[in-house]
Amino acid sequence: MINVAFYDTKPYDKPSFERYGEAHGVHFKYLETKLCEDTVDLAKGCDAVCVFVNDTVNANVIDRLYELGIKLIALRSAGYNNVDVKHAFGKLHVVHVPAYSPYAVAEHAMALMLTSVRRIHKAYNRTREFNFSLNGLTGFDLHGKTIGVIGTGKIGRIFIDICRGFGMKIIAYDPYPADGAGIEYVSLDELFAQSDVISLHCPLNDGTFHTINTDAIAKMKKGVVIVNTSRGALIDTEALLDGIKSRKIGAACLDVYEEEADIFFEDRSGHILDDDLLSRLISMPNVIVTSHQAFLTEEALGNIAETTVTNIRSCFDNDGYCDNELCYRCGNIEKCKSNRKAKCF
Repeated sequence: MINVAFYDTKPYDKPSFERYGEAHGVHFKYLETKLCEDTVDLAKGCDAVCVFVNDTVNANVIDRLYELGIKLIALRSAGYNNVDVKHAFGKLHVVHVPAYSPYAVAEHAMALMLTSVRRIHKAYNRTREFNFSLNGLTGFDLHGKTIGVIGTGKIGRIFIDICRGFGMKIIAYDPYPADGAGIEYVSLDELFAQSDVISLHCPLNDGTFHTINTDAIAKMKKGVVIVNTSRGALIDTEALLDGIKSRKIGAACLDVYEEEADIFFEDRSGHILDDDLLSRLISMPNVIVTSHQAFLTEEALGNIAETTVTNIRSCFDNDGYCDNELCYRCGNIEKCKSNRKAKCF
C-alpha cells in the first residue's frame, strides 16, 4: 500500500480519489489544510504528497519533505508554477496531470465570454427581482469579431475550435506554434492591436508573467474583452484595473487571480475581504470573477484522480518511470519532459 498525504482536500475531491485509490493500492490521508512550511510535518509517515495549485511547495518545504522520507510530489493539476521543480531535482520526483479535460476549461472560457458580452449575469439578477427591463443589456455579436488566443496547447486549440463555431476570426500567439493546426499566428503586439477579445491559455513561467500589463493594454483596441482561465499572474491586476477605469478595457472575465492562494476555494461570505484589488475588481459592473472553477466537471474530476493515481503507481512500480514526470535534468522542464525516456534521476 502506498500512503499519500492529500493536502487542500475539498468534498468534491474524495469520491473519485477514493475509488481509484482503493482499486490500485493507494491510500490517501485527506488533509483540509494547504501544504506549506507550517503543515509539511503532517505528511510524516507517508510515501508521497498530493497537492493542488495553491499549495506552497518551495525549497524549504521540499527539503523538509525529503527529510521526512517523502519520495514523490504528485500534482493533481496541469500547472506547476507553485512547485520549485529545480530544487526538487535529485531529491523528490514531481508528476502532474497534463490533460484532465481540456474541454472543461475551454468551455468555461466561452461561457464567461458569452455571459459578459450578452450581459447574462445582469439579466439573471434583474429577473430574480421581477425587473424585466432591457435597458443596459445591449451586447454584441461574436460572429465576425477577432479573437486573439495566447497559447495554443490542447485547451487553446479546443477553445479555438469553439470560437470557429461562432464564426469568429482567430489569430494566435505561441512561441511554439502548433504545426498543421490551420491557425494564423501573429506577433504578440499584432494580437494586442487586432483583437476584439483576448483569451489566455498559456502556462505561468518567467516568460509569461504579467503578459497583460500596462504596455500591453496600451496597444489594445478600446473596449477589448479579456478572458483568463489559465493562471492569475499572467495579468498585472493593477494594470487591469487601470485599463477598466480608463474605459480602455471593455470587460474582464477571470477564473483566476494572481493573489488567489489564500482566497479561492474557500467560503469567505461571512468575512470582510482584505484584498482591496480583488474587492475593486468584483465591484466593477463589467468584470466577472469565478473562483478557479473552469476545471470543475465530473469528467475532469474523474480524469484527474485516475491520472494522479496512475502517476503515483508508476513512480513506485518497476523502474519508476512515469510519462508525466516533471524533470529539471536538462534545465528546461518542458523540453526535458518531452524528450525523456527514463525517470528523471
